[in-house]
Amino acid sequence: MGLFALIKRKVILGRGSSKFEIGDNVLLVDRKGRRAVFSLKPGRVFSSHLGPVSHDDFVGLPKGTRLKLPGGSVVTVLSPTLADQVLGMPRGAQVIYPKDLGSILIFGDINQGCRVLEAGVGSGALSMAMLSVGATVVGYEIREDFANRAQKNVTSHLGPDTQYSVELRDIYNGIDGTFDRIVLDLPEPWRVVEHARRALKLGGIFVSYLPTIGQVETLRRELDVVDALMFKNVDTFETLMRSWHIEGQSTRPDHRMVAHTGFITTARLVGQPERWIVP
Repeated sequence: MGLFALIKRKVILGRGSSKFEIGDNVLLVDRKGRRAVFSLKPGRVFSSHLGPVSHDDFVGLPKGTRLKLPGGSVVTVLSPTLADQVLGMPRGAQVIYPKDLGSILIFGDINQGCRVLEAGVGSGALSMAMLSVGATVVGYEIREDFANRAQKNVTSHLGPDTQYSVELRDIYNGIDGTFDRIVLDLPEPWRVVEHARRALKLGGIFVSYLPTIGQVETLRRELDVVDALMFKNVDTFETLMRSWHIEGQSTRPDHRMVAHTGFITTARLVGQPERWIVP
């Protein structure tokens, strides 16, 4: 008897009609909070610290079910969040952590209908975050393996019908088209500032993600250059995230935290005053 047959006999299924289908992503969470993410494919077997499990046994399961695997582990079966997908997906480059993805979306004002140019797509984590809020994303990437990995990850987690394309090109050589937002995960974003002045719409937002303060200082000097089109409202910040251990009366910050990962810099493109407003 298959695992799913046993579950139907022994487990009281959760409410709702949302069930797993072939092609869906699955998140398994064990009693210790360890997580495993995989995509359901017919005939496949997923192996992890939880032991081997057949993909076919999850087809038809309501999302949110708790079950006991053949190896004895009890797990909760869920649809993964974007954060789960980002941290668990195959990588060609270091991904941007969820805490920084959220900050980029909010402070970069990435929203439904925004046309975004992203340069340095890496493994596609930032692309997925921006697409998930309804943006149209054009990626520039110089490495074909990264471009292929990003497109594969986006398709795997969001499906093929997304407003996403990746071009193999170097943004340091220029930008084609006009964009509402330009988002950079590059080592030398100051080399893009002049291109961004011409490619951003007035009022558009420039966003850069950098690991070191020395890089940020060089970028800020370039952003401060006064031109007919200039960048104003320039801000640089980092996001720190610390979880807490809460167990009974034992409450304290966790000993480990996701501290510095990168600096986020945002700026708005504006023009020179055309006339004075006379009261």
